[in-house]
Amino acid sequence: MGAPAGASGVVAVAGTLEPYLGPLADIVVDAAIFLAVVTATYVLYKAAVKPLVRRVFDRQGLDEHARRPLQKIVAFLVLFAGVTVAFGAAGYQGFLRSLATIAAAATLAIGFALQDVIKNFVAGVFIYTDKPFRIGDWIEWNGNSGVVEDISFRVTRVRTFDNELLTVPNHALTSDVVKNPVAKKTLRLKFVFGIDYEDDVEKATDIIVEEAERSDAILEDPAPSVRLTELADSYVGLQSRIWIDDPSRADFVKARTDYVKAVKARFDEAGISIPFPQRTVSGRNEWTDPSSFGGDD
Repeated sequence: MGAPAGASGVVAVAGTLEPYLGPLADIVVDAAIFLAVVTATYVLYKAAVKPLVRRVFDRQGLDEHARRPLQKIVAFLVLFAGVTVAFGAAGYQGFLRSLATIAAAATLAIGFALQDVIKNFVAGVFIYTDKPFRIGDWIEWNGNSGVVEDISFRVTRVRTFDNELLTVPNHALTSDVVKNPVAKKTLRLKFVFGIDYEDDVEKATDIIVEEAERSDAILEDPAPSVRLTELADSYVGLQSRIWIDDPSRADFVKARTDYVKAVKARFDEAGISIPFPQRTVSGRNEWTDPSSFGGDD
């Protein structure tokens, strides 16, 4: 007795698909292996590598300035290694070799197209290693100034004292002179007080030093000092040199403002004037007697 027609159809379809089922199964298995290795790499990074990196950073005493970019680099390297192993485990060696060739050519092309990006990236690495400034520092460069809010591998973000956010390419900060007034624990401030030529220089000097010694914001050591630095057209310039501790932009402005106001008040009490430039304009008018021109009476 022959087999049912339906069964014969199934057998026929199975026979037709048999040449494709084997390769399809291999593709599914290879894909599963690839995903399993990538997933295992991610879990390994989260569970072991990331905590280990944090402990290493803690032992080295690294601050947030250096932690964030280094964590990104470690994460990228672990992921790259995991994907490479996954390609090999899944039997994609041929694809991996082709991908490496394509990546090399693409890297060359991208390198020419992204020269500025690469230049800023390298500058960002130098900023992290040399540490000319940190997040929270007040810096000045090329006529600009502000407080550093963020440092990435491509740009540095600086908040100006007018509350404007500047996005500065890192190359601009490594190829130019950057002034960091708060890099050290102390900062020297200088201010020139102009007094009249007829005023007592010694008395004015004593007042300038006394007001510095009275201020809580000004350090006693190094001691305040005064130097006669200018003999200008309309005034004698006395330069005050004072030091403040743990400087920031707010401390700098407030300390100087309060100090200058106090000295000005003492000058007023002592009758010491702060002159301003004056110009004397003189001329000569010539008058001619009309009779000298002659004429009829």
